[in-house]
Amino acid sequence: MNWLEHYHIEIPTSIEYPNLSLHELVEQAGRRFPDHVALEFMGKSLTYREFDQSVRRFANQLQTLGLQKGERVSIMLPNCPQGVIAYFATLMAGGVAVQTNPLYVERELEHQLVDSGAKIILCLDLLYPRVMKVRKSTKLEHIIVTAIKDYLPFPKNLIYPFIQKKNTGLKVDILYNEKTHRFVQLAQSGSKERPNVSINPKEDLALLQYTGGTTGVAKGVMLTHQNLVANTVQCRHWLYKLEEGKERTLAALPFFHVYGMTTCMNLTLSMGNELHIVPKFDPKQILKIIQNKKITSFPGAPTMYIGLINQPDIQKYNLSSIKACISGSASLPVDVQQRFEKLTGGKLVEGYGLTEASPVTHCNLVWGKRQEASIGFPWPDTEAVILSMETGEPAELGEVGELAVRGPQVMKGYWNRPEDTKATMNGDWLLTGDMGYMDEKGYFYIVDRKKDMIIAGGFNIYPREIEEVLYNHEDIQEAVAIGIPDEYRGETVKVFVVKKEGSTLTEEKLTAYCRKNLAAYKIPRKYEFRDELPKTLVGKVLKRVLIDEEKQKLRKEKTS
Repeated sequence: MNWLEHYHIEIPTSIEYPNLSLHELVEQAGRRFPDHVALEFMGKSLTYREFDQSVRRFANQLQTLGLQKGERVSIMLPNCPQGVIAYFATLMAGGVAVQTNPLYVERELEHQLVDSGAKIILCLDLLYPRVMKVRKSTKLEHIIVTAIKDYLPFPKNLIYPFIQKKNTGLKVDILYNEKTHRFVQLAQSGSKERPNVSINPKEDLALLQYTGGTTGVAKGVMLTHQNLVANTVQCRHWLYKLEEGKERTLAALPFFHVYGMTTCMNLTLSMGNELHIVPKFDPKQILKIIQNKKITSFPGAPTMYIGLINQPDIQKYNLSSIKACISGSASLPVDVQQRFEKLTGGKLVEGYGLTEASPVTHCNLVWGKRQEASIGFPWPDTEAVILSMETGEPAELGEVGELAVRGPQVMKGYWNRPEDTKATMNGDWLLTGDMGYMDEKGYFYIVDRKKDMIIAGGFNIYPREIEEVLYNHEDIQEAVAIGIPDEYRGETVKVFVVKKEGSTLTEEKLTAYCRKNLAAYKIPRKYEFRDELPKTLVGKVLKRVLIDEEKQKLRKEKTS
């Protein structure tokens, strides 16, 4: 573990983690800063005292509805105060939170509800019809419905992008009864006494976080209270210059994704800091909030930072309050990092994680030497190794293999899937499925997903390397490379490009650029210019969608 000698003196190599449940960690902060703002949402705020009371009331109401320790509660909401309250109330009541993507179609929603066995769901009013269509095939006993207007008047255009267009503007008729409830009534009428539930942080689950399912059926990742507390505390030590009770975090990352949940919600509230919530990423709105609210931390995805730095009028905003930002979910182009730091004066570093690790395992030093194109060092108490693809043993320095990690943030396993757990966990080592290597100083590098690697004419090609080259082109805003079937080479490289506004970039110019910067076998054989790329709400490009589109095109060509 030669990376430990490069840690900053303020970062411990090992941490004594509190034996607390996640909600107890947040309650501690609330007792230290009861009158500080906890949640800020479109001009309305809740202090830590008010937040704690709301959580207690809702937790008691969940128990009144029959929730028993270990039972699951689905939360199907965009970022909003109700979702944060429900999350911590579920944990306080002894339940297990199941964060559910509000974009899920009926098939995806039904799978998650059936697989998790969720007993209660909290959903947005506009999503109620979708829930009702799958209710009979699930174990749902209660539906709790909320509207953004329950909290404050809300501009429709900021929430409707989370709902299918065919549903927007429709009035939803909801029959409230003993099985269907209004969130606002439950949250205001429950007892303020703290529920008495005994939690074993090491063994008891706090969260079932479902993987994206892009390469198969979505699996429920079992994360304990200890897993989430450990990753939150690790994050606090890594960001050692951020002060308790003094920071303001902007949460554009969705809380139903574990990255946003940990780096925005759990970290901020465990430190007694302000959590400024937005339900969707809108570059102009983000710039205004950073300036007006003096945001100090803005965790995000590369596409978010790309969207910000390419705003034509960005120079008119004062972004100097930014101290530290961690980028995750995809590789961070070096040019994007440098431009963002120049514009804000703050730090932007690339980290790495996955759902099965709560999620963060690696990060570059925020204040200190960092390595370009690297994911940095493993976090305290986190071990990492590159395994040879041929032998399964630790690889040589610089040799590409599969990254494996272990530490207190690593999952308990997959929900009701022992075979999948066995295939992913080698003892207490988590096999990430990501290809990478380590250098002599202990910096780790990810070259690509194991399943995304392109094999063309016998050569291994890593899309990330091609994408990094493309991002260095002055006319390219976004780019992604995939492998498509090729009768001669097996696979060949195709890239999808979003040009910057006003660019006159052509395929011929791009080919010439790639020939100068890539080995012959890595040069893309096909290009496609698009106005935008398909993405998750976290901002991760959906390569699987692009690959499926190409396969469909190929099938049509063969049948025509």
